[in-house]
Amino acid sequence: MVDSSFFTHPRLDWQRRYEALRASFVERLPAHIVADRFGYTTSYIHLLRHQFKHGKLDFAEPPAEGTTRRRRVNAELRQKIRTWRERRLSAAEITELLVEDGVELSVRTVERVLSEEGFAKLPRRTRLKIGRTVQGAEIPEKSQQKPTHELEGQRFDSPAAGVFLFAPFLAQLRFPQIVAAARLPGSRQIPALNYLLSFLALKLLGTERYAHVGEHGFDPGLGLFAGLNVLPKCTAMSSYAYSLDDVHLQRLQEAFIRQAIHTGLYQGSIINLDFHTVPHFGDESVLDRHWAGARGKVMKGALTLFAQDAQSKLLLYSQADIQRAESDDQILAFMDFWSKVWRGVRPTLVFDSRFTTYANLSKLNEAGIKFITLRRRGSRLLKDVQGITQWKRIHIPHGKRKYPNPLVHETTIHLRGYEGPLRQIIMKDNGREAPSFLISNDTDLEVELLVGNYARRWRVENSIAEAVSFFSLNALSSPILIKVHFDVVMTMVADTLYTMLARKLRGFEECDAHKLFRHFVKGKGTIEVQNGNVTVVFPRRAHNPILRSVPWKNLPNALPASNDTALT
Repeated sequence: MVDSSFFTHPRLDWQRRYEALRASFVERLPAHIVADRFGYTTSYIHLLRHQFKHGKLDFAEPPAEGTTRRRRVNAELRQKIRTWRERRLSAAEITELLVEDGVELSVRTVERVLSEEGFAKLPRRTRLKIGRTVQGAEIPEKSQQKPTHELEGQRFDSPAAGVFLFAPFLAQLRFPQIVAAARLPGSRQIPALNYLLSFLALKLLGTERYAHVGEHGFDPGLGLFAGLNVLPKCTAMSSYAYSLDDVHLQRLQEAFIRQAIHTGLYQGSIINLDFHTVPHFGDESVLDRHWAGARGKVMKGALTLFAQDAQSKLLLYSQADIQRAESDDQILAFMDFWSKVWRGVRPTLVFDSRFTTYANLSKLNEAGIKFITLRRRGSRLLKDVQGITQWKRIHIPHGKRKYPNPLVHETTIHLRGYEGPLRQIIMKDNGREAPSFLISNDTDLEVELLVGNYARRWRVENSIAEAVSFFSLNALSSPILIKVHFDVVMTMVADTLYTMLARKLRGFEECDAHKLFRHFVKGKGTIEVQNGNVTVVFPRRAHNPILRSVPWKNLPNALPASNDTALT
């Protein structure tokens, strides 16, 4: 029976909204009373009032409950919708195209027409799959191998064309053979060589973090350098780095150092050793706390070891993620590595006082390995120095040394844990407040040369500083994680390539990577593929005459990812 309850307690949604507005505007009831009477919230009543005042509510004759008004779609529009669906466009995309043609149809109407025409719904796709990110920007292509012949006749600009300056040196080092000897894993789409060249390209460009690889994701020049269409995305590169274990990285280092020795890059007579802590500011508890000399404090991080050829200043060994209990024995692990890659050569090792124990120094002496290091000095040693009256002034032949003429006093000592005598040289007037105590098992070397060899240990510290500042070695906290040891090995390779380039540049032989990048590597260029040859043309710059004076004809001219493609 229909009575007054039809108006006071309406069941239909449109009528309930109508009666709520009538009570609000005609009866002038407060919003909270109207909301309580009709089962709404107070905020919804305010929304209804706003929509009604601005003409956004239509109380024309509503359709019957359970039915909707259907928009009639003529045959011409149906044909358009059919054609666009055959191109695998979604209902939302078809709606946008109709709006561009001046036809306004809702997405549901388009979906209804597609259903009536016999089309099934498309499988759900992410915005990445349809070529758009959340912000609507384009994304790079999926990375995969791309032979050079597929680029025949193409000409394009590359913002990072300077990486091709290193291609002759990679060919000179036979980098593909190095990767093959390391037996690194790869995938069908991206083999190991292309992965390593992708990492190396970012290192050579001084990219701050691998998370910034997206900045180079559209550069076909970098893809050509790596033998791909474009560089792999961040997640792929991170996953590949963590797929390499210590055995892979050890084989990679051995193959690279053997080839560098064969090329004549190292002398190997004096080797500087030093630790470096790659700091980490995350919450992971698996990392030990180590001394960070650059920050002057103990902090959580990954302890890494670097070995440097003193004459060439090239890094020739690295180890990473060293536990605190393992640090003292790293010098023995290095000698095992050295005996594999360069047999018959026994270098003189130079390192700091807390690098290893006196017992390990005794093992080096038994193996016939010479070393130069500092003695751990205490208050008693410093007090004994005051009683020494016989000092000898020497000259250290280093051109840039601020204190080239220190005073020295030489004695023979015995230390607990070390079997046999040691040569001790006390040195003062060397720019430090307290005297230094050098110890060595080399009794034949002249005192000037022994002090000078230790004085050049700062070169490895400079190399580490350059690795941190330019090659972004301290990027352990990067959002896109890279295995520390792999990052260190790639830093060593990039440092070698920059040194090889510097040796060919007249007047820039001793420059660091920062300066070489700024003057020669940084900048765009034009790349053209014609008749199987790749030609890279750089725009006019002040230092182009120096590049032209390099004897490129005497260097291999093949791309590192394709030996059958000439580079000019």
